[in-house]
Amino acid sequence: MKFNIASKDGISHLSIEGQLDAVSVSDLRGELDTLVATRPGTVEVDLSMLRMIDSSGVGALVSLYKRVRAQGGNVIMMGIRDQPLAIFQLLKLDRFMLPRDKKPSPPRVSR
Repeated sequence: MKFNIASKDGISHLSIEGQLDAVSVSDLRGELDTLVATRPGTVEVDLSMLRMIDSSGVGALVSLYKRVRAQGGNVIMMGIRDQPLAIFQLLKLDRFMLPRDKKPSPPRVSR
């Protein structure tokens, strides 16, 4: 898993690539704690390159969402597709964590 966190114009951007699972989530949790401590107004989470997520990864994203929202901020999940989208839909997280006016991204083409 690779991730990148950057801030610009008062918006924090988090992009996650690869697999977000029990093995890799520990690398991300500390950075998410640091991000939440900055009290961001908006966090954009780009999941377009996320291939797989398990319950540990879901837990990290839900925790980020809840903590930022509790501080009065907003979290926008973008680009979710394939297996991660199926997990969000199965858990009904798409109902409140994904923008209602956006259609899911099209599936990636396998090469």
